[in-house]
Amino acid sequence: MFETISWISLGIAFFCAIVIAVDVARHPQKMGIMNIVWPVTALYGSLFGVWAYFHYGRKKTKEAQAHISEEQHKQMMKEAEEHPKPSQISIAASHCGAGCTLGDIVADFAVFGFALTLWHSDLWASFVIDYILAWSIGIVFQYFTIAPMRGLSLFPGIWAAIKADTLSITSWQLGMYGWMLLTYFVLFPHPHLQPNQAGYWFMMQFAMIAGFFTAYPMNYILVKTGLKEAMA
Repeated sequence: MFETISWISLGIAFFCAIVIAVDVARHPQKMGIMNIVWPVTALYGSLFGVWAYFHYGRKKTKEAQAHISEEQHKQMMKEAEEHPKPSQISIAASHCGAGCTLGDIVADFAVFGFALTLWHSDLWASFVIDYILAWSIGIVFQYFTIAPMRGLSLFPGIWAAIKADTLSITSWQLGMYGWMLLTYFVLFPHPHLQPNQAGYWFMMQFAMIAGFFTAYPMNYILVKTGLKEAMA
């Protein structure tokens, strides 16, 4: 029963990701990196991810933003930093969540495929590689957000991305790791779930949602202080 529920959940999430991917191909986001972030968000956000995309993401397409002048855009961003809305913080958090999701997929399959361990455990190896990949991908995502919006060159843009995303990624990983620990030691202690099982990725959907909630307060602070851009 658990495996069946897992496949259903994953199937719905993949369908949602495809729906968004098809739509962003037809209606590209003004901020190019969001063309990746939105479909990836649906891998764990599922139906809610689709709702958020069509409710908020569609307002940030090149078509929808074409009539907004540069001055109007700057004013909107200033207002967003001074009084960030829950939707803006949520999208800022999901931006870093996309990096965490992609990093986790690559890391967990690598740990499983190469039988990697740390301190005699695949879980700790997964934690370390997850963080390194999530941080690296997150910095790239953040660079392609901050640099164009602030008009920064390569190295200032990278530094700004590091300052913006390091705390965000770390706060997300804390929530994600918390759920992974619960899954590993409490929910499925013997035998442990493995990345070649649907149930593993079903649990990872919950882990990503937990990461979203632990990253939300940090993203509020980062947006409020101007270290991170408001994403909507």
